[in-house]
Amino acid sequence: MEILELKSTTRSAGGKGVAKTLRRSGNVPAVLYGRKTEPVHLSISENEMERAFRKVAARQAIFNLAVQNGETFNKTVMIKELQTHPVSNRILHIDFYEIDMNRKIRVKVPVATRGKAKGIEQGGLLQIIMRELEVLCLPLRIPDRIEVDVSELKIGDSIHVKDIPLESDIEIPADVNFTVVTVLSPKAEEVAKPEEAVEEGEEKEESEAVEEEE
Repeated sequence: MEILELKSTTRSAGGKGVAKTLRRSGNVPAVLYGRKTEPVHLSISENEMERAFRKVAARQAIFNLAVQNGETFNKTVMIKELQTHPVSNRILHIDFYEIDMNRKIRVKVPVATRGKAKGIEQGGLLQIIMRELEVLCLPLRIPDRIEVDVSELKIGDSIHVKDIPLESDIEIPADVNFTVVTVLSPKAEEVAKPEEAVEEGEEKEESEAVEEEE
């Protein structure tokens, strides 16, 4: 995985007024958190952040963050929380978290299916229950996605989290062997649709934090 270069400057703690001023000038307010250091308030170029996100997903990005405060010091960081505007999707605020490249971290990775399930030809519907999974690995070993081969699934078959093969140094720290993908029968599909519609309507977007494994 590529480590992206990113420049920042320190700023006064301020409040909403300071944040608005930064955004009007094309910058994004940010905060750097570390396990053994006080939070550092930063300002980062909005254009620079957008260029970085064209290369890699925000939650998987690793940065070599240069902090300018008279002198310059560098920290290896990931994004702990990213706030964006609900309409324009403009970046409003970023929380960074300093990481140790030699310590495993928890991060969520998207699930991607491979192949065509046999159950689809039987009239079934492939349902992805978990569209992302939390993995525990070293920062440079974060996978772009977790591929799940569904080609052998028939109606009523499922793939559970413990069925997914992973590289030896990557693990899924799940306490329960939950279902990741399943093939529903046509009748089950009709019953499931109303419930799914309610769940999707009630779902709230949450920011994901990257935490170091203790």
